[in-house]
Amino acid sequence: MFKFISVLVLLLTNVAYATNTAETPNLVNTWVGIATLAIFVIGYFIIANEEKYDVDKSLPALFVGIFTFLLIALYFIMNDLDIKLVHEEAENVILEIAEIFFFLFVAMTYIESLIHMGVFDRLKYNLVSKGYSYRKLFWLTGFLSFFISPIADNLTTALILSTVLITIEKEKTEFLVPGAINIVVAANAGGAWSPFGDITTLMVWTSGKGQFMDFLYLFPASVLGYLVTAFLLSLIVPKTKPAFDADVEVPQMKDGAKTIIFLGVITIVMAVISHQFLDFPAMWGMMFGLVLLKFFSFKLRKKYGSEHFNIFYSMSKIENNTLMFFFGILAAVGALYFVGWLTLASVVYHPNHLGPTLSNIAVGFLSAIVDNVPVMSAILKANPNMDISNWLLVTLTAGIGGSLISFGSAAGVGVMGKLKGVYTFGSHMKYAWTILVGYFVSICVWYFQFEMLKLY
Repeated sequence: MFKFISVLVLLLTNVAYATNTAETPNLVNTWVGIATLAIFVIGYFIIANEEKYDVDKSLPALFVGIFTFLLIALYFIMNDLDIKLVHEEAENVILEIAEIFFFLFVAMTYIESLIHMGVFDRLKYNLVSKGYSYRKLFWLTGFLSFFISPIADNLTTALILSTVLITIEKEKTEFLVPGAINIVVAANAGGAWSPFGDITTLMVWTSGKGQFMDFLYLFPASVLGYLVTAFLLSLIVPKTKPAFDADVEVPQMKDGAKTIIFLGVITIVMAVISHQFLDFPAMWGMMFGLVLLKFFSFKLRKKYGSEHFNIFYSMSKIENNTLMFFFGILAAVGALYFVGWLTLASVVYHPNHLGPTLSNIAVGFLSAIVDNVPVMSAILKANPNMDISNWLLVTLTAGIGGSLISFGSAAGVGVMGKLKGVYTFGSHMKYAWTILVGYFVSICVWYFQFEMLKLY
């Protein structure tokens, strides 16, 4: 406990130890550094209470992200500093945002296209007509999320499975809320043990901190932690069955639906290939998949008319507030990193403070609050002296720690957009204790496997 308190003191008093780079000045002790942190905290508070204030989460996120960078630029001009540094950092942030923005854009376009083509209505019919109870459907969607995520990435998986969830049931919150949490936790846990299942795992892998096969050793910790959380959540889910009318007409998928499913799979493969083998951003492969979908849309329009399938109609149905939220929150975190707050990771990793293991455990909580991508970026830049077991631990905690808060991960934000008004910050925090239990189970499994048995 004393060590955790000492870290809080470090964050408040000894910030002078933290540095950005040799070129960028440390701004944490300046008025702009303090203002950036204060504005972020206020914005975070409003986001967390979006239901209370009846404000869309994208508004405070955009304001914080854009305004803080303007403040930093103003500070540089007032103090005759090199404004080029701010310009370069803004470009870096824009590049990071663009990669995520267009990745999301394509994924959402495919999902809306599948909805329009009746794929999810047919899937819902197939599930409900089998007589599965809400609890069985809960486990089914969770397992699908956990095992699809390592291949398709956690965000795409969460978007797809949350769409399935809302087509099964649109009103029963005692099924929807734990079901949504289950999908988010499963997607993040499944993505943690695959080198391209989560962006943070991918960052650690491409930085050379571990080989491809090393990350597979995280499977026991990921799956057991998830199963504990899922079991606790399942106790809340009713054992009753969704209403099903045997006389209802079987939903039929439109012509071309199966081809769009196939193109979606090809798009995911192209995203992996473009990044893993061509050293391109993953969104490049996603955008190529969008090109394929546009070609197919042109073919369907010629054959069946514009009412059958129109890709621009699918684009118009995208949750734009989710995209704007990502833009704002990534810009805000970029500002925090630029002024020097996130580089405090290099201090707490020192053996005189928390040390690697406790710091990596704390990373999970920080990832939930701030966002795991910039946190992992700061850790990799600080490059603390750790062995492979601790690099895998921080991969695990950063990946699954984002599940602790509804918008602590890309998967959570995506599901919030899909189940708007149902899956919210408040509804998530009501059951956050189940995720916390699973989080510590994962850490215990890691400790037993890596530190005691040395099985890696």
